[in-house]
Amino acid sequence: MQRPTVNDIARAAGVSLATVDRVLNARPGVRDQTISRVHEAIEKIGYVRDVSAANLARQRHYRLAFVLPEGPGQFLSALRDAIAEAAQRSIADRTDITVVSVPAHDPHALARALNALDCDQIDGVAIMAPETPHVRDAVKRLKDGGVATVALVSDLPNSERDHFVGINNVAAGRTAAVLMGRFLGGRTCKVLVLVGSMQARDSIERRLGFDQVMAEQFPSVDVLPSIEGHDDAETIGRVVSTALDAHREIAGVYSLGSGNRALTDCLRGRGVANDLVVVAHELTPHTRDALNTNAIDAVITQDVGHVIRSALRVLRSKSDGLEIVRSQERIRIDIVMKENLP
Repeated sequence: MQRPTVNDIARAAGVSLATVDRVLNARPGVRDQTISRVHEAIEKIGYVRDVSAANLARQRHYRLAFVLPEGPGQFLSALRDAIAEAAQRSIADRTDITVVSVPAHDPHALARALNALDCDQIDGVAIMAPETPHVRDAVKRLKDGGVATVALVSDLPNSERDHFVGINNVAAGRTAAVLMGRFLGGRTCKVLVLVGSMQARDSIERRLGFDQVMAEQFPSVDVLPSIEGHDDAETIGRVVSTALDAHREIAGVYSLGSGNRALTDCLRGRGVANDLVVVAHELTPHTRDALNTNAIDAVITQDVGHVIRSALRVLRSKSDGLEIVRSQERIRIDIVMKENLP
């Protein structure tokens, strides 16, 4: 059976093709009664619009931006590389991609950068940032201006963002706890938790999941309060050394953010790099080397290429007013150890 066309809509609604086009593209100049008649005809004949074909016909270009924190971290570098690769491939998809870099741990600078985006010149924004009132207000402004918005890697669940692209961070923390507890083998000991900043939603959720499992399954392990390294090598070395001096019973370290190089450098400098169980996040050149030298026991990671491609698909769909395929956009949690390094 032949698929219904716009000509069929026009005949069924008793209007011109130009009127059907105006209704489909939400352009002004059509009476409400006529709009209702066109939509009734669409439902009656079962018309399904081919948005890709329509976009091609009208030379639709998507203008998308990624807002990322500045910093030398290898995970951030991997994200930027994935964006650059996607930008090359997206030329054929009529997608222009820009990257906006903002100072890390500065919510005011982030809000200024978001507020500087012109809603008339952009279709979608992917934001990697901690959730603060300033950021929530900036996201609302973008949404009010018709800009599709997704949270990237770290969620902004109390904002008006359209979607979150990243792993389930509570589940990632729970996974880290299972690995830590089993590697420790039922010992009565302490575990140190290192974060970049507890303002980041991904850190909060990972810590929540970690604590849930440790309390449920490994009650003999005392999980210490999180210490913040703020992605600064000197700070990380100092706070980790202080914690190790204060708690001689530490047998494991859960690193749930960036700063893994500074962490392993500190542990090596103290001669305990191969004595402690270390579980970290994100497979980078450094964590790969640390797995090979047994300085890290397991890495919980996500495919950054999938994260970026998913963000692009979601932003394009949302800017077109379409539903997303949720199963396609689910980011998988991967566990990497020395024995299964890709």
